[in-house]
This record gives sequence, structure tokens and C-alpha cells, in this order.
Amino acid sequence: MRARGVVLQGVLAAAGLVAAFLVWQREPAVLPGEEVVLDAPKQALERVRYEDASGWVELFREGSGDGALWLRLGTKPGPGSAPRELRANEIAEQLFTRFAPLRATRGLGVLDAQTLAEVGLKDSPRKLVVELSSGEHVFTLAGASIGWGSPYLRREADGRVFLLGPSLLPDLENAANRLVDRTLHAFGAGEYDALTVTLGNTSRTFLVRQRARRPAELVPPETPDSPDETARKWHERVWLLAPAQADFLGRGEEPPGGAPREVFRVEYRRGNEGLGQLIVARSAGGGFYARTEYTAGWAKLPPWADSIVLEAEKVTRGR
Repeated sequence: MRARGVVLQGVLAAAGLVAAFLVWQREPAVLPGEEVVLDAPKQALERVRYEDASGWVELFREGSGDGALWLRLGTKPGPGSAPRELRANEIAEQLFTRFAPLRATRGLGVLDAQTLAEVGLKDSPRKLVVELSSGEHVFTLAGASIGWGSPYLRREADGRVFLLGPSLLPDLENAANRLVDRTLHAFGAGEYDALTVTLGNTSRTFLVRQRARRPAELVPPETPDSPDETARKWHERVWLLAPAQADFLGRGEEPPGGAPREVFRVEYRRGNEGLGQLIVARSAGGGFYARTEYTAGWAKLPPWADSIVLEAEKVTRGR
């Protein structure tokens, strides 16, 4: 009898775990007054596209690779410029998940032509397309004259109109400034234990010695008791390079005048494992660009980067 009781308790405990898991997986309940515009699980979401009279923005995940979220930016009209593809940041990740399920603060039903004009939905060039694994869903957004304070949305499948929350769409309209990932490396400052600086045919390797509450030292292997303070200060500036968001080029893009010519590179290691690299290059116009193991393409560096380039020769030659 005692054994049967133990078995029964085990079955009940397992059932409880399953129930808890299902509750955790379930989407949050719709708040009072909210309406579901598009009912879909997050894993079915593949692409979100916003467009207006001047351009368009897409957030999408690639079918292969690391599953990262990407941002595609295009302009209208005409095919003169190719769309730009950039890595999307954490703000974009959070925004993307809000489209499945897509919720509205209020449903207004089907409106007549006069009311559609009053709320900015008649002949509006603004569109929203949400692509799921099962197909596309198209919506019309209120025109610019209405503003984002009252983002009305019309579901094209049945003509129903909804009032979205004011925080959902502004990031898409300002995607080039708000949604681009400015991260240069996929690893942090404390994750590498050696780096090699190469300029032309000259290379110099440093071991990284971490210190409590003080900057890490760069130590030449041949003189382990003599940290190179010049190299440390130089590399601090290299590590903190932060290209302006608007100056990030997309995947496959090149600066004006063609591919820039490499000036120097810094390669990072942890033990025998290569973590990544930073390449700094000069464009045909004289400006400096950088790219890393993480960036989608080249990123234009600020004007003061020329001083880093000048000091790179001193660092590689040890004087």
C-alpha cells in the first residue's frame, strides 16, 4: 500500500510539472479592453515590414545560421539603390516579438468611408505586413498627418479598424537610428587573454594580464615583467571605437570608391581559440573604416581615428 502511495505521489508531481510548464508557455491573457488583431505564436513570426511613401523597413530572421534578427532598409521610389541589411539590436528583438500575437488597445469595427478619412486611413501609403509561417497579413496604417499619437490600423482581410498602443510603431519609422546593432564584437573585454597587432608585414603579440580594479596590462611574451603601457593606452582607444549608427554600411556594401585597403588589424585569442578581429582600413577618399567578426559590413570611423592609425606603427614596432 505504501508503494502504491509513493507511485501516486510521483504521478501527481509529474502532472503538476506539466501543468506548470503549459501555464508558463501560454501567452499572457488579453487585458481588459484589449483586442487581438493577429493571433499567432511567436515561433510562427518570420518577417515584419513597415513602409510609407519614402521607404520601407523589414525585420526578419534568416532561415539558416545563428537565428539572429536582421534589419533591411530600403528607399522609394525606383530601383536605384539596393536595400541595406544590418544586424538588429536588442530593441528590435523586443519589438519583433510584439507582432505575434499583435494586440490593440481597442477595436473600432468596420468604418465607413468618411470615418476612414477622418482617422487617416483613406488612401494612406503606410502599410504593415506581418509574415507568418502560414502566410502574410496586410494592414493599412493611418497617414502621417494623424501622427503616431493615435496609430489607427485597418486589417485588410476583413476591413476592421483597431487603435494600437502609441509605443508599437515609432521604432519602425526611425529604424535606421533606433534598431541598428552597433556592437563591434561578439565577445567581451575580459574574454580574451592575448591579442596580436599587425601592420603590413610587422606583427606584435601581447598577453593580457587582468588586474583587480585596474585596467588589464598588455605584456610582450619576451619581456613578461615589462608591461607595455603605450600599447595598453592605444588598445583602450581601439576597443572603445564606436562608429556613428548612421555610418554603418550594410552586408555586401563598400565605401565610395570601392573596397578600402587594410592599414592594421587586431586579432583576439583565448588560449588556442581565435575569438575575432578588428580590421581598420583606408577608403579611396581618405576616410577610415572598420569591420569585425560581428559586423555586417564596414563602419565609418570618426575623424579622430587617424591618430589611432598613426600610433599603430609605434605599437607594432615596440617604440
